[in-house]
Amino acid sequence: MTGRAVLVTGASRGIGRAVAEAFAASGDRVAIHCRASVRAAEELRDALPGAGHVVVLADLADPDAVRTMVDQAADALDGLDVLVNNAGVFTPHPIFDTSYEDWQRQWRATLDTNLVGAANVIWCAARYMRERGGRIVNVSSRGAFRGEPGQVAYGASKAGLNSLTQSLAVALAPYGIAVAAVAPGFVETDMVSEHLRSDRADEIRAQSPFRRVAQPAEVAAAVHWLASPQAEWASGTIIDLNGASYLRT
Repeated sequence: MTGRAVLVTGASRGIGRAVAEAFAASGDRVAIHCRASVRAAEELRDALPGAGHVVVLADLADPDAVRTMVDQAADALDGLDVLVNNAGVFTPHPIFDTSYEDWQRQWRATLDTNLVGAANVIWCAARYMRERGGRIVNVSSRGAFRGEPGQVAYGASKAGLNSLTQSLAVALAPYGIAVAAVAPGFVETDMVSEHLRSDRADEIRAQSPFRRVAQPAEVAAAVHWLASPQAEWASGTIIDLNGASYLRT
């Protein structure tokens, strides 16, 4: 088989879709993961250039489903060379407007998908990369650094994902596996479309001195580079992709 074997989680839309398109355009074979958006995932698979692309399903909050999904992707693609952990959930739960019971549900659902789910995908995928090396790129968020006051579990999950990225960059380097992350700000996707149509739209765009939000393809370009053979020395890196809307030292 030609090209690399690439698994992208949450690939049926938004950033994940753009990432899948970027890898396919460079000749790679892509496993498009989704939880429930099967039709959109299948339409993307059929539209991608090249051959050998597949759709794999799993609720990332279910560890057994994760293991089955990764095995299916590896079987279909003849191994795994690249993992992009993109899938995530982002739901409002302001502390004083959320019941204690719902607070618990929001934290469990968010961490189980965004952090524990991502860690489980890595555990499974790394076993296919152990002998031949590979690349793992995690999609984090600006919110890990500046905070997410209305979605605090989301911000915490992405901060945890950053720490996971850096820990595994050290742990997996002896096996030729580089691990890095990107931390986007607002990106024009379905997840934030409601905000971009609201009264806050101008304020959101004004957060960046470019006075716009990112396009998914801009994030995908960074992910694609981090997964390249030339980017091994960037292992452990977290790249900010927020149009100078939040600067950290």
